[in-house]
Amino acid sequence: MCGIVGAIAQRDVIGILLEGLKRLEYRGYDSAGLAVIDSESGDLQTLKAVGKVKKLVDKVAAHPVKGQLGIAHTRWATHGVPSESNAHPHLSDTEFALVHNGIIENHNELRNELIGKGYRFASETDTEVVVHLLHEVCKQQDIDLLQAVQLAIPRLHGAYGLCVIRANEPDRMVVARSGSPLVIGVGIGENFVASDPLALGQVTDRFIYLEEGDIAEVTRDSIRIFAGTEEIKRPITRIKSEIDEIEKGEFGHFMLKEIYEQPRVIKNTLSGRISDRHVLEEAFGVKSKAIFDQVDNVQIVACGTSFHAGLITKYWLENIAKMPCQVDIASDYRYRNIIVRPGTLFVTISQSGETADTLAALRYAQELPYVGRLAICNVATSSLVRESDFSLLTMAGREIGVASTKAFTTQLVALLLMSLVLGRRNGLDEESEAAYIRDLHQLPDIVDKALAQDQAIQRLSIQFADKHHALFLGRGPQYPVAKEGALKLKEISYIHAEAYPAGELKHGPLALVDDKMPVIAVAPNDELLGKLKGNLAEVSARGGKLFVIADESAGFDDEVDYQLVRLPPVPEVLAPIVYTIPLQLLSYHVAILKGTDVDHPRNLAKSVTVE
Repeated sequence: MCGIVGAIAQRDVIGILLEGLKRLEYRGYDSAGLAVIDSESGDLQTLKAVGKVKKLVDKVAAHPVKGQLGIAHTRWATHGVPSESNAHPHLSDTEFALVHNGIIENHNELRNELIGKGYRFASETDTEVVVHLLHEVCKQQDIDLLQAVQLAIPRLHGAYGLCVIRANEPDRMVVARSGSPLVIGVGIGENFVASDPLALGQVTDRFIYLEEGDIAEVTRDSIRIFAGTEEIKRPITRIKSEIDEIEKGEFGHFMLKEIYEQPRVIKNTLSGRISDRHVLEEAFGVKSKAIFDQVDNVQIVACGTSFHAGLITKYWLENIAKMPCQVDIASDYRYRNIIVRPGTLFVTISQSGETADTLAALRYAQELPYVGRLAICNVATSSLVRESDFSLLTMAGREIGVASTKAFTTQLVALLLMSLVLGRRNGLDEESEAAYIRDLHQLPDIVDKALAQDQAIQRLSIQFADKHHALFLGRGPQYPVAKEGALKLKEISYIHAEAYPAGELKHGPLALVDDKMPVIAVAPNDELLGKLKGNLAEVSARGGKLFVIADESAGFDDEVDYQLVRLPPVPEVLAPIVYTIPLQLLSYHVAILKGTDVDHPRNLAKSVTVE
């Protein structure tokens, strides 16, 4: 996804801007650019390049510029193909330069208005309308840059992180945030701006995190933050951004750290991709609309945990998009005689983007008549992303623990966004979509509440210390959640664990149930709860030891035979994501009791790069 870097100092900032862009390369991009106010002439100078940051570095070497105020950007194309004209920063009348993350939903309306006022557009982007709008506001009212941003922001619909400079105000930059993260790096006699603190790790370890709706004016010696026109204060946080992802910090293992990072990375995955009421479809890239318009069927291919994400997505696509979906294990997919129905979208899911079987399936699918190939992936530079027609990155950050946790839940978030985008084409009305979006905005807080059950789950895990087998049960979309829970337990504790649809108990698995077999069930308060309770009664009647992850309103309170972990009410569409969290914690605590190598379980690798 796009990256922003800005700097104002008493020294030349070109090196700071370029180093910041290099540190953001992991996010993925297709072009890069910078703008500075030239130290000698006072003019606004811009340089842009398509491709890697190295190409921009070479351009700066060939056409040297110097400045004490500048902004820079790496772009992931949403509106308009990758090109120098579409790369950021965008200019208006060589006076204003602006970089932008996010999507402006009403850009066409603003573009037509500005064209009517005589503005000429040099790009296909939604971003360029913002810089011309700022120019127009200043021209009409003779105001400064901060005031212009404060007046223009209410006219923007969508998600944005903005940083703008003005040639005749070389002592400041102004930033604004709504739905797309921005931080201010605090220095001594210099200050900085970025979309990710990682970009500024070489110049500061002190950061101010802007909140939704904040506008800030940043000079060398001051930082003023506004909510609308009212000046406010935000705290300064000291972090070691360069090593945060490769140190466990207060946690005993990377796996536990990554479980606890899920509220933040889920928020990051949603950031810039949803507004108050809509999925911002352009986040899927330039090609997405033309491909999505052709889709009436989905084929998902993945391995392991990612395969379970695909199984959950099948329920979402059927219920939200009213669309058929097939989900296949990647290692088997290309050895079948695949029949591709007209209008089928091919979707791959992978944390690393280098999973050998998934890559081989994608390459096989390149020869088949799919309408497009979409990658859901955590690594922007991976083979899977590069070889697909378009992609949506999960913003999970580096996942070090071999057993996937935060990558799985962010995959689900990305796949739910895909389901909503396809649903929009198949009868999902605006109010229903808005209701789903309201639920998604709550998701990080709901996951936090699920994590609050950690101690209860730790106490419960003691009863697994001497067990060698476990059975996981779920109904509907909770069956793949049960499969994921079983996979986590077997991966890191080496307990043999299997998952079944709860309705299948009488068709064989019930023969395994006795007082030595723990049975773990996931029980949200949904339309299948009554049937699930009947299935659990069958287990209880045969002496089975039941552990139930249940909605606090599901009516299990009086059932003395059950070991309960209660979760707060969860919107039904989000239940597969939220109910995954207790199962991750259970597997972790059981593994600790078993004394296994939690982060590096035997015989397993983080990225399976061989068939």
